[in-house]
Amino acid sequence: MPITRKQFLRSTPLAPFALQRLLRASTAGSRPNILFMFADDHAWQAVSAYGSRLNHTPNIDRIAQEGMLFRDALVTNSICAPSRAVILTGKYSHLNGVLSNAVAFNGSQQTFPKLLRGAGYQTALIGKWHLQSEPTGFDHWEVLPGQGAYYNPDMLYAGGKRQHTGHATEIITELSLEWLSKRRDPKRPFLLMCQHKAPHRNWMPAPAKLSLYNTQTIPEPHNLFDDYSHRASPARNQAMEIDRHMTLGTDLKVPVKDDPAEYKRWEAMRARLNPEQQRIWDAAYGPENEAFLRARPQGRDLVRWKYQRYLKDYLRTIASVDDSVGSLLRYLDATGLAENTIVVYSSDQGFYLGEHGWFDKRWMYEESLRTPLLIRWPGVVKPGSVNTDMVSNIDLPETFLEAAGVPVPADMQGRSLTPLLRGSTPRDWRTSFYYHYYEGGGHGVPPHYGVRTKSQKLIHYYETDEWEMFDLEKDPSEMRSVYGDPAYRQAQAALLAELKRLRAELKVPEAAPPPGRKKKGA
Repeated sequence: MPITRKQFLRSTPLAPFALQRLLRASTAGSRPNILFMFADDHAWQAVSAYGSRLNHTPNIDRIAQEGMLFRDALVTNSICAPSRAVILTGKYSHLNGVLSNAVAFNGSQQTFPKLLRGAGYQTALIGKWHLQSEPTGFDHWEVLPGQGAYYNPDMLYAGGKRQHTGHATEIITELSLEWLSKRRDPKRPFLLMCQHKAPHRNWMPAPAKLSLYNTQTIPEPHNLFDDYSHRASPARNQAMEIDRHMTLGTDLKVPVKDDPAEYKRWEAMRARLNPEQQRIWDAAYGPENEAFLRARPQGRDLVRWKYQRYLKDYLRTIASVDDSVGSLLRYLDATGLAENTIVVYSSDQGFYLGEHGWFDKRWMYEESLRTPLLIRWPGVVKPGSVNTDMVSNIDLPETFLEAAGVPVPADMQGRSLTPLLRGSTPRDWRTSFYYHYYEGGGHGVPPHYGVRTKSQKLIHYYETDEWEMFDLEKDPSEMRSVYGDPAYRQAQAALLAELKRLRAELKVPEAAPPPGRKKKGA
């Protein structure tokens, strides 16, 4: 029969200081490791565990099979840098300072990696950082500069910069495995943040994935040809349409010589590849490009061609991310680390895969508001669990801290997911969620904020004072705003009151801070 700690204390003849040291070591050994795998722009619609019609992600699905899948995981600000800052700090953008991609993260502020490190964890960050300042709170880091390159990327580290040969996803995976096997201190629990560039625009697959989906036709969303009627003007005035705004040269890798600017960008993109990579690239894209340039489809036929090329390249980059997840999971299995490691897979936000005719993110609409979130914690999470509560990226740092036995600072604004992971939802768990996008300028999406419940959503475009409201039960694709509809008068008033309450609770400045302006996508 196992001896209890109380019995051990009574019976052992060890000197008190030696006993305390032994108990500290025992406690440290029992604290879970944390492997946080993070993608960029990975839509929940492109994870087969979420019922994807588009692709199969067996390794990501394994986390769901052996852990918990969150069906209603939301982001506070659907754009790259702000989402990352929220996860580091557990605070909304207006408090952590990163309102947009144009703002550098203040690395001197409190972050969960710093708190874990202070509590004895060994911390590492490998991959995409995208916060302009140098990473802090990590024993080891090696990151892409800015957005980084898919092929033969440069990477920054504490001692300088080096260039790697190969594809970014594979390199980030190799560096993560190298840290686990050679740099990790086995006497300490660890936090490893493995953060991919993929599947971010402009969707450049690894050589081994370039022929994937060649013989398939990707299903189109029912609203690929949305006309944006019955909604506020921002939906009509955006610049993220596959039709009008997705470029042939830069985005879709077509050498269009009759468009000199796009052809120059295509040449620069191809020049990043070494000769062997160029050979594989040309063999993969050449025949289809030649057929396209001969036919030059127009109208809806052109949109459909663009959609197929876009989705196939996007899904090809995800296939490499899924391989990465598999490699890391197998390493945990082979080394015996799996049983005491919390494994998390998520993305910085959702993404449009042709819904509303769009690509990109930013909006408070469901495709960009929701993100995949899957967590495995052996001995705590019941395998195959599915959670439908409203959770958020702002909850992750509190979750990691509580799991590690580190006090959660009172100024963090999320809530630990540990009770949900244990199968119990607290009675006071959130029933509404606040969202705020500040950037403006990017893809023509104006700043906006709003409130979302399980069944309804209210959005305010505050620069033009336009409103939208959606009935998510009757209109899950958000095709028709019911704001101002007399049938929704009471529901609208309730949402307005809840929006006001949340803004006060979260200490959102009454006068919205000026949005960061950035013309290019991120």
